Amino acid sequence: MKRKVFFISDRTGITAEMLGQSLLSQFDEGKFDQESAPFIDTIDKANAMREKINEAAERDGVKPIIFDTIVQPDIREVILDSQGLVLDFFQTFIGPLEKELNLKSNFSVGKTHAYDKKGRYDTRIDAINFALNNDDGTTTRYYDEADIILIGVSRCGKTPTSLYMAMQFGIFAANYPFTEDDMDNLRLPPALKKHKKKLFGLTINPNRLHEIRTERRANSTYASLKQCQYELREVEALLRREKVPVLNTTSKSIEEIATKIMVQSGLKRTSF
Repeated sequence: MKRKVFFISDRTGITAEMLGQSLLSQFDEGKFDQESAPFIDTIDKANAMREKINEAAERDGVKPIIFDTIVQPDIREVILDSQGLVLDFFQTFIGPLEKELNLKSNFSVGKTHAYDKKGRYDTRIDAINFALNNDDGTTTRYYDEADIILIGVSRCGKTPTSLYMAMQFGIFAANYPFTEDDMDNLRLPPALKKHKKKLFGLTINPNRLHEIRTERRANSTYASLKQCQYELREVEALLRREKVPVLNTTSKSIEEIATKIMVQSGLKRTSF
């Protein structure tokens, strides 16, 4: 049976979800039915959320697991009064920090976004828009603005990695795919050659690529194992010739892929 998990926040819920999923990832055998509940910022919304938690507890016969980043004490108390196991990130860490710093917390909703005198939150939003507008080689005209350009065959993880790097690190990431039509005379196009220092290659095991492509386009040449092997062989050879750094994504999560790229490329994240 899957254990019900709620990520609850009085803002977007990104922090609760990111931290909660990091903890859940430590339990390989666990099965979880995850649900995000952002903008729980009134007592009425909190009461409705508590009812939903209690319904899940009664239905499943076990406590739902609650990860929350609720700042307002009265709203948090409503959630704490539910039949779930509540893991409150702010309550866990703010108290010890107040004691150590000898300061009182402001208890300001959305403070993680407001703690941004240099516009870092806005930078991340701009980075997300950049990743969307420069996805899959749709345009190369803005590569001057890119911090990094991910390249590789189709479906090796370029798009989700670009978006994750934008959202979590504020990195302006473009991505460019090498397609079946490129294979006969594979080389770096001028738009990539011009920005060679920004290039980072992604590759993947051919059997895994075959599985991913089959889900998208079954019984096609595009998804065949033979085609996957051929494209990967050609692209990997190109990356070696051009001395482009490469990361194999086969057994790695998006979080791990993005972090390893950051370390290998020396990019600096935009902090929250």
